[in-house]
Amino acid sequence: MATAQATPARSVATGARRGPLAALRDRPAAAKLLLLALVAAVVVPVVHGRWGGGIWPEALTADLSAPLGEVTDWIVSNRDSHPLFLYFFGHISNAVVLSVRGVYLVLLALGWAGVTVFGAAVAWRVAGIRLALTAGVSFLLCGLLGMWVPTMQTLALMVVAVLASVVLGLLLGLAAGLSDRVFRILRPVLDTMQVLPAFAYLLPVVLVFGIGVPGAVLATVVYAAPPMARLTALGLRGADSGVMEAVTSLGATGWQRLLSARLPLARKELLLGLNQTIMMALSMAVIASVIGAGGLGDRVYQALSSVDVGAALAAGIPIVLLAVVLDRTTEAAGHRIGAEPTGPALLRGWRGWTLAAVVTAAVAAAGRATDGRVWPEDVTVAIAGPVNTAKDWMVDHLYTGVPVVGGTADLASHFTSGVLNPLRGGLTGLPWWSVLLIVAALAWTIGTWRTAVTAVLAMAAIGVLGVWEPAMDTLSQVLAAVAVTLVIGFGVAVGAARSERLERLLRPVLDVFQTMPQFVYLIPVVALFGVGRAPAAAAAVVYALPAVIRITTQGLRGVDPAAMECARSLGATPGQQLRQVQIPLARPSLLLAVNQAVVLVLAVVIIGGLVGSGALGYDVVFGLAQGDLATGLVAGAAIVCLGLMLDRVTQPTTRRQRQES
Repeated sequence: MATAQATPARSVATGARRGPLAALRDRPAAAKLLLLALVAAVVVPVVHGRWGGGIWPEALTADLSAPLGEVTDWIVSNRDSHPLFLYFFGHISNAVVLSVRGVYLVLLALGWAGVTVFGAAVAWRVAGIRLALTAGVSFLLCGLLGMWVPTMQTLALMVVAVLASVVLGLLLGLAAGLSDRVFRILRPVLDTMQVLPAFAYLLPVVLVFGIGVPGAVLATVVYAAPPMARLTALGLRGADSGVMEAVTSLGATGWQRLLSARLPLARKELLLGLNQTIMMALSMAVIASVIGAGGLGDRVYQALSSVDVGAALAAGIPIVLLAVVLDRTTEAAGHRIGAEPTGPALLRGWRGWTLAAVVTAAVAAAGRATDGRVWPEDVTVAIAGPVNTAKDWMVDHLYTGVPVVGGTADLASHFTSGVLNPLRGGLTGLPWWSVLLIVAALAWTIGTWRTAVTAVLAMAAIGVLGVWEPAMDTLSQVLAAVAVTLVIGFGVAVGAARSERLERLLRPVLDVFQTMPQFVYLIPVVALFGVGRAPAAAAAVVYALPAVIRITTQGLRGVDPAAMECARSLGATPGQQLRQVQIPLARPSLLLAVNQAVVLVLAVVIIGGLVGSGALGYDVVFGLAQGDLATGLVAGAAIVCLGLMLDRVTQPTTRRQRQES
């Protein structure tokens, strides 16, 4: 008994002898913050004494307007005469125009019936009869909505852009997957391309290629190629080492190892890259309507300018249908890799594809014989009128005069005055060096010192570019929208994780919201909330919610069942299970949800410059509208830095995750 009593005392004495340094080793986050505080105590007085507090000092800024203005003037002056444009960019432009026109003519030659049957046949061969019916009905709905020609224009642009994106992404991915040096070089480039908002791609492309299809296609390629490159490199670098050693031992050359082992082993990653490239290309094809891409995106953009919710929805639904069909088809193709073939033996392999081609050709020939190249105008359903009537009713009854809350206009006003304005005032009122310290503390706590240095340098670059105040304005909008998104998203995800019925009900809704173009969200929120920063934040919340709900639900459902059963056997309530078991074990998924919320909200807040959100988004839109390379690119670079900083302070590094696990 005496020994048992002495043991706790001995452990207490041992803990006392360990001292504060040993205690800090057990708490690395506290040790990092203490070290940062010591460094700040030495550095901050010197920095404050030389450059002061408040906003970023003008002495530390670099004016890039003059050199960028000279570049703009040179491009505009030489675009029609310089050999670089005539014999290089000119040939690229002509090749893009001819390719898009060729695909469009093929689609017209097939006719509406041929295209519908072709889409259903491909879906049938890749994913089965159920998705074939979905594809066929989706194309028919595009025609019923009166959007057949714009849909074919968008599809033609998509085919060319996706093919070019896949080729470019494969080449970059092969280089990065086979060479560590290329991988290290490409990684920050791909990070930058992924964070850079879509609008920022349009300005330099317009300067070089002008308004029209070539600029739209090339901007789409630059935006959509990084996922293919990333996933190709991931698949090649993750190839089974045992298989590669076996192939090497058989005397295979480098090309033989690549073609017979690495690429087959990376098929799932390649198909996932194709899936992501298609989705990003479709999203960018809509945004590229600003520079004359035409198609469905142009209809959505025109509807935005007139706040025509019905017209926007009529054009947005075909975009969603295309996205769903393409997403499901490529996803099903990935799942079928390595699975046993299904269906009748006579229809497997090349026989099934031959049958699909014969049926498509027969239907297309029959359509041409009956002059059915374009969907008949008298077989359409006009939904714009009823939708606008419903919108007008909602505006009349919800905009003002709602008991207690007052209406959407009052909500927007209260959100702006009670959340956005104080948050913006607080960020701009903080000394610039304190913002850098906060960023360093957050990034170092969640990651490593490299993470902290990257985040701090990104914020410092914003100051050097001379856009500190608009960047703080944009940051305030992002933080407010992310907070609302996380509160709603986590609440819904907890319910979906506990109820399979709720998850099934939410799945089609989330599919629609996740594939709807960003522009479409702006139109109803402008009608309900007016123009300003509040509608941009509301659109960002709606756009980011599906990803947050999906990732959080998957993370909570993926918690080890044994841990949950153990908690239930100990009498833990559902709330205790959530707080003490599910949330701690699902922490990586929750952090990923936060990271995705930040990235998606930032993308829509920037597009919110079209509806009065101001700040960096307005600068990008203004630079695009006026052809002002200096304003647009500086704002775009600041957005990249802001996105990079937010990414680093919301996503732990792999090394940190390993330490916590």
